Amino acid sequence: MSSKRIIISIIGPDRVGIIAGVAGILADHNINILDISQTILQEFFAMIMIADMGRSTISLQELKELLTAKGEELGVSISAQHEDAFNYMHRI
Repeated sequence: MSSKRIIISIIGPDRVGIIAGVAGILADHNINILDISQTILQEFFAMIMIADMGRSTISLQELKELLTAKGEELGVSISAQHEDAFNYMHRI
């Protein structure tokens, strides 16, 4: 059975509405947030989310496009990738 988990990373200047903007897109498409870790490094916002797309109403590609557009609106960089791709890229 293939995992439906994705990793979403967000980096950029801190401002109001980043978490709400991303969480709203996920909720609108029935994507469940499993875990969130965030920190502020000086004035920079950094967050990683793990989410489950098992019941999603859109594809990962469509989600990436929505998150990219939201990132441009918020002035941050947002990327999303399947858990398997994330693990493969960070394997040494």
